[in-house]
Amino acid sequence: MNSLYDEFRVALHSVWTRRWLVLAVAWGICILGWLAIASIPNRYDSRARLLVDVNQILPDDAQAGGGRPQLDQIRETLTSARNMEKVAATTGLLPPGANEREKAGAVGMLQKNIKVIPQQDNIFEITSSVAVGSLSDADNAKLASGVLDSLITVFRDDQLRGGRMNAREGLKFLDAQIADREKALREVEARRGAFEAQNIGLIPGGSGSPAQRVEAARAELGQIDSQLVSAQAQLAAANGQLSSTPATINIPGMGSVGGGVARQQLAGAQNELSSMRARGLTDAHPDVIALKSQIASLKAMADREGTGGAGGGGNSQNPAYASLSAMRAERQATVSALSSRKAQLTGDIAKITSQQIQNPGIAAEYDRINGEYTAFKAQYDKLLAQREQVRMRGEVQTETDAIKIELLDPPSKPTSPAAPNRPLFLTLVLLAGIGGGIGAAFGLAQVRTSYATAAKLERASGLPVIGSITEVVTAERHLDRRKKLVWLASGGGALVGLYALLLVVEFIQRGMVA
Repeated sequence: MNSLYDEFRVALHSVWTRRWLVLAVAWGICILGWLAIASIPNRYDSRARLLVDVNQILPDDAQAGGGRPQLDQIRETLTSARNMEKVAATTGLLPPGANEREKAGAVGMLQKNIKVIPQQDNIFEITSSVAVGSLSDADNAKLASGVLDSLITVFRDDQLRGGRMNAREGLKFLDAQIADREKALREVEARRGAFEAQNIGLIPGGSGSPAQRVEAARAELGQIDSQLVSAQAQLAAANGQLSSTPATINIPGMGSVGGGVARQQLAGAQNELSSMRARGLTDAHPDVIALKSQIASLKAMADREGTGGAGGGGNSQNPAYASLSAMRAERQATVSALSSRKAQLTGDIAKITSQQIQNPGIAAEYDRINGEYTAFKAQYDKLLAQREQVRMRGEVQTETDAIKIELLDPPSKPTSPAAPNRPLFLTLVLLAGIGGGIGAAFGLAQVRTSYATAAKLERASGLPVIGSITEVVTAERHLDRRKKLVWLASGGGALVGLYALLLVVEFIQRGMVA
């Protein structure tokens, strides 16, 4: 512990004996460091928050690419080279008649010092940093705010003009694409017509390719099969009910007047048949077929009933039997119609399949032409729909603002520099100067071979030291030392005073900006 204390005392003594070197080195480091700090211009930051709202008057499916891609494009074009050049010319960073090199330098400086940070989907924070060495602090602070003002104004004007221009360019492009698709569509139509005329009789009629028509016929056939099974079951049920129901019933005390009732029902059915034909229904219509079957049944019942006789009672037609007969006739007509349609579909499928087997090349070529026509037609319809959407957007942008730009926070007016932190740097340079002076003195003491104590001399030489002579300080020498000590304190105080003066000047300059 004592050895460490002795070493510390020796190091402190070696530094103190070279105190003038410490002061000189400290002054040199501080002067150079403070000059370097003074050459760094103060940087002033201005911030603004911008709301960019895409007009949603049209539905989402009518927006070309939706709102998100348009917002991404806005964020990218906000600091475009064209906008930066306009900002540089407006704020005076770019003098009139500047050459391309000067323009590129001004644009690059602005793009480097302007940052756009998205806070939400459509809210952006814009930061402008200005540190021009040839300008004063007040001018730099004013320029930082002016750059953002100019950028927002230029961006707003470009968006208003660019929206209408993009709509016109989009219409022009779509018109050209529609013309090309229309020409190709007509060529395919002409080729298909010529192919059909050349292979007439080998290509079945109807819309769609043979494969599509077969598929549609099979789908319909499956539905008819299920309907036919249901109709046949209902017909069987009606036949069972009709077989167990008597055609006439005996009513005591009543003459045989059933024939009159049957004739009345027959007359009503014939009138209804005449009404159906007057409406244009043919004999093949299911309702006409069912009614004609009912008329035939009523005629048979009217013939069987006769004129009736006297006695305790008479026979009259059973209303339930007549109702069941009409229901059976209707269901028979339904089964007949479904069977006829099933036979027709089966024949169509067999005919198309036979033609495809006999002429596979013709069917394949016809399918290919139809597929090509369908593809071109879909593209043509899609382009027409897109053109209408672009036209609607153009009208909206003409009458309203397609993009709404609103300043949430206007550009701030900076009152203090954002960088560098000059008071901190001045303090660090002062400490570095003092530390550098002490380090230089200590290093010089280590290089020179001198011994501060007798013990060090004894360890270095390996010989015993008999004694040491204490320095004798006379009055004149003591006075000289005091004078030099005053000079040393004055030099150190002047260094600290210069540091304090620089701090005062820095805060005065900041106050002048505010």
